Amino acid sequence: MLWSQAREQTVDPTTLLKETVQLGLAMSAETDLERLLDLVVAGAQRFTRAEGGTVYLLHSSGLEFAVVKNDVLTRRYGAAEVRGRFRGRRLPLDSSSLAGHVALTGRPLSIPDTAAIPPAASYRLDARFDRENQYDTRSVLVLPLTDPRGTVLGVLQLVNALDDNAEVVAFDPDIQEVVALLAAYAAAAIRNAQLAAYSLNDHLTGAFNRRYVTLRLDEEISRTKRTGEPLSFALIDIDLLKEINDQHGHPQGDVVIRAVAQLLINQSRAYTVVARYGGDEFAILLPSTAKAGAVAYAERMKRIVASYPFTLGPVTISIGMATMPGDADTRDDLIAAADRSLYRAKQQGRNRVGD
Repeated sequence: MLWSQAREQTVDPTTLLKETVQLGLAMSAETDLERLLDLVVAGAQRFTRAEGGTVYLLHSSGLEFAVVKNDVLTRRYGAAEVRGRFRGRRLPLDSSSLAGHVALTGRPLSIPDTAAIPPAASYRLDARFDRENQYDTRSVLVLPLTDPRGTVLGVLQLVNALDDNAEVVAFDPDIQEVVALLAAYAAAAIRNAQLAAYSLNDHLTGAFNRRYVTLRLDEEISRTKRTGEPLSFALIDIDLLKEINDQHGHPQGDVVIRAVAQLLINQSRAYTVVARYGGDEFAILLPSTAKAGAVAYAERMKRIVASYPFTLGPVTISIGMATMPGDADTRDDLIAAADRSLYRAKQQGRNRVGD
């Protein structure tokens, strides 16, 4: 049975406000978007005692599941499986879902019981995800993430508020005001994080840019010298891209560059840094990776690109590798060693990993 508000739940308003401000300060200092969104959802869950929370970020093609946390699903499947179930999925930007409705209207929505949503309502619970995950969404609180300029960046959705007896209840209206303040803090922090990420990403490909990989290279070299763990660095060149530009035009060459970037990003591990180094060249940073592992990675990337069905025909890449310790002791020497390896790969016929 759903009650209009949580039973036996007393909250000191002063303490709650203080915690909200502290969380807002922590969010404003966080520049990594994923960690920021984790903070947002975890904080909102704590304040509302919600079983689950999701941040959707607004894209031109809909609302993307950016972060999903759910205590019930995590106990059942594990955190990694929960992330995998929702990664990359999107909701349409219309009133066919609660989140879509809030993103369109910019107004919060509190549903005491999703089973009681009137058929004539302009929104509904998208029960697909409940069916797929054997879950029962009852009470829902959905808030727009609106930045200081009034732009809706996404949506924060919380599900199944719990009372002191772990029963699902409606979200407390007083707590909703606090979560609305949290959403305002979050939206400002998200906008700042997105702007920071934009300044570190290549505009054509979405990969990191040369500035970022250089900064990370310095950090990883310091860590390597401190811990003794290996560090590998690769330079990748798209073979004969000038011929593609000359024969088909630079826009088609850009299509190839973007496609290669996405192949490298999608087929690399989370801790691997993929950056556009300039023109048709990419830099890959492989922390805690010895030479043998780096060569195996490079060979795999070479095969993936060569087998991809590019519209203009086959495309290949040449790769140069260098590892610390062994090939270099400084950043400049490591880059130079990888560049020499790349030169040898191209001199030996391209579509290969340099020795």
